[in-house]
Amino acid sequence: MIDRVSPLEESLRLRAPERVMDLERLGSLHPSRLSFVRSLMRQMARQRWQISTTRFDLDDDGHGTAIYRLQTPRGRYHGVIFSQPLPDTARSDRVIAEAWDVTFGVVEGDVDAALLEQMAANVPLQEAGRQHPRLLVLSRANRSLRNFAAFTEALGAGRQPDPQWITRVGYLYRTTAVYGNGKFGIADFDRLRDNPDFQRPFSAQMLGVYLLRHFSIEQIEHIARRRPPPSAWPPR
Repeated sequence: MIDRVSPLEESLRLRAPERVMDLERLGSLHPSRLSFVRSLMRQMARQRWQISTTRFDLDDDGHGTAIYRLQTPRGRYHGVIFSQPLPDTARSDRVIAEAWDVTFGVVEGDVDAALLEQMAANVPLQEAGRQHPRLLVLSRANRSLRNFAAFTEALGAGRQPDPQWITRVGYLYRTTAVYGNGKFGIADFDRLRDNPDFQRPFSAQMLGVYLLRHFSIEQIEHIARRRPPPSAWPPR
């Protein structure tokens, strides 16, 4: 007797891992409603999460400290970002790098002077630091030097940057690691297990990346305003 397979059964057969996980195939996948960042964005919009700037202390080159407050219906968090000069000799996108353009973390609750001092001493060190257990996320990122130069020049001259620059490179900052779940002394997963704001996988990490994107736009506008001519965009 011939064992015949119906079209439905054929369609439900598991594909071989080497086919499903092929790098070329994975690279062609598009974001969907199940994507981590899109799930978080829908939740933020639906619940009307509020983001405000509590500190934006940067010099003319965009180096310094920025703090963003995130208020949800059930909790409060802060994104703390440290931007520092990075010599070209120390610039690397490898995970084993020891210095970055920005380092940052997402903190549960408020940030007082003592916590900020502790973070300023340790977050820029990343793996080498003694990270605080109230940090939900620890991360770092490097600039796209080409995009930063092009965007700063355009905004400083009072015009919008050419969107083709983003098409070519894709980002102003590129993270090289986004840590969660107890790495290097930060909060364990149990701290988020019953947290209604971050119950979905990687949602706290995606919030960190979202805040970095928000900072990158504000930072480059700040740098452009500090450079002549006075027609820098956007106006104050």
